[in-house]
Amino acid sequence: MRVLGRSASWPEARRIADVLRRETIGGALLLVAAVAALTWSNSPWAGAYEAVRDFRVGPGTLHLDLTVGAWASDGLLAIFFFVAGLELKREFVAGDLRDPRRAVVPVAAAVGGVVVPAALYTLVGVVGGGPLRGWAIPTATDIAFALAVLAVVGRYLPSALRTFLLTLAVVDDLLAIVVIAVFYTSALAVLPLVGALVTLAVFAVLLRRGVRAWWLLLPLAGLTWFLVHASGVHATVAGVLLGFAVPVIATGAGRASGASGAGHGPAERFEHRFRPLSAGVAVPVFAFFSAGVALGGWSGATSALRDPVAVGIVVGLVVGKTIGILGATWLVTRLTRARLDDGLAWIDVLGLAILGGMGFTVSLLVAELAFDGSAHGEHATVAVLAGSLVAAVLAGVVLRFRNRAYRLLAAAEAEDADHDGVPDVYQRDR
Repeated sequence: MRVLGRSASWPEARRIADVLRRETIGGALLLVAAVAALTWSNSPWAGAYEAVRDFRVGPGTLHLDLTVGAWASDGLLAIFFFVAGLELKREFVAGDLRDPRRAVVPVAAAVGGVVVPAALYTLVGVVGGGPLRGWAIPTATDIAFALAVLAVVGRYLPSALRTFLLTLAVVDDLLAIVVIAVFYTSALAVLPLVGALVTLAVFAVLLRRGVRAWWLLLPLAGLTWFLVHASGVHATVAGVLLGFAVPVIATGAGRASGASGAGHGPAERFEHRFRPLSAGVAVPVFAFFSAGVALGGWSGATSALRDPVAVGIVVGLVVGKTIGILGATWLVTRLTRARLDDGLAWIDVLGLAILGGMGFTVSLLVAELAFDGSAHGEHATVAVLAGSLVAAVLAGVVLRFRNRAYRLLAAAEAEDADHDGVPDVYQRDR
């Protein structure tokens, strides 16, 4: 029987705790970057912001004379997806997702958190007459922001809640990657794509044979990224494919040197090295060049939020994510033998489901792909920021209330232990 959040081993728990610490810092940097972009783009010096964002750099002969903003979304964000690919593969090979019985609840919750927001966005678009191309914008959860909120309001919340959020976000990332690759590829050049698969295969074989020389692997990774970019598939998909190519368990020279197990394999070491670069540089820089929208004051912001695109995004993030995650979790626990951890109540899952509506990094990327350069794109950015803020506030209220309840419970147990030597067992009302 699947017991939600209980079965993680001690090495797995240490790894998750380490990820949580880094992503929390990344969430703070992400917030600073977004606020800085909004402030600059709505200041008297907004022209300078646009000049920097739209400045072109790169070799034109290779069709890489991209704007700085494009380099941030196509180039730097590939590092974020590389780390996501590493995390995905590790979870499926050596983490909780390797066992279908353990994976069923977070997978179902993630799927519900994608399907319901997309359906609500589409419904709003049909009723309001808005374009439907942005249906995938409200389907993503920003794990850095979500974990940052948990860190602020949830000191006493059960660790099972954080573990569930992290696992759900891993599956959410996988679904987002599939959506970007399948639905937001306008034209496909077969020859560069075949070339990318060849260089990717060489990259994977070298890693399997224990090669760790950066001067060999890095050019291969860069060439794979370039060929995927040239093929018409969004270049960030190259990051995911490269992450999938890294072995989870040490092989070849790595095993011979004493590394053993998934915790000491190449994927773990690559993730340890690249996650700070992703959370501390790549994602904040992308946010800085994506969140800078000229609001036009209060009237401009409210006008943008009346666009059916914006309405669909906000409804999808705030309502759709909550219904999708909570509803899917409830259905799985009713239709299968899965159940919540004994330390969790349904109101805790409600708070987590609302928190899932914090869509930022991937939501902004999809908004760029769906409405690049149009007024709908600017309105979508405003909606992502607004919807994420509303979700953060609502989730903060619920989780803060639950954190207080868990804090009082912990204090009561500690006091009882001091008096009697053995703490009582408290049954929590669901």
